[in-house]
Amino acid sequence: MLEAVTAESAHRVLPPAPGAEQHLALDFANSAVALPGGQFLELLGTPTAATEWLAERDLAPSDAGLRDQCAAQLRALREQVRALLASRIDGLPAPAAAVRAVNEALTSVPTASLLQWDEARGLHRTPPHRTTQIVDHALAVLAADAADLLTGPDAERLAACASPPCNRYLLRTHGRRHWCSVRCGDRARAARAYARRNQLKGA
Repeated sequence: MLEAVTAESAHRVLPPAPGAEQHLALDFANSAVALPGGQFLELLGTPTAATEWLAERDLAPSDAGLRDQCAAQLRALREQVRALLASRIDGLPAPAAAVRAVNEALTSVPTASLLQWDEARGLHRTPPHRTTQIVDHALAVLAADAADLLTGPDAERLAACASPPCNRYLLRTHGRRHWCSVRCGDRARAARAYARRNQLKGA
């Protein structure tokens, strides 16, 4: 069973994956990470954590007041973005549900303030509910970056970290690097060396 770890402890060992600083969508997709030892990092698991994640990326104010439903919307879109990244890397057709989810997020931002009436102010125009508007805007920004990444030149460099159990995505920076961090690369090399030693012993 996967055990949750704190964001603070994970950040000490998990720098952003290559490409995540240029593409919010990659950073977004990597906000749920499987770690060695059955541990799991979930950066959008609670309204407080989701608010912090968005605020650190200038997608929401730190006092946005997100609710459980808001965090759930973010996690739901993240899974669809991950599905699109996986299909692109594997050369498979894009899942229709994932395409639909990204398009819905892209078109969910209201373009105008709504007409309202109350006894104190009479007719007036106001934006939709502030929290809902913040989340819709964040979802639209993340969806737009995902669409740009998947259809732009960087799509050719997309890769999944090749060091199990890590499930992060990255952009290859040079050569055939398929690891999201030095730690994952070291673990992959150690696993290969261990497998070679065992093979020699059995020969």
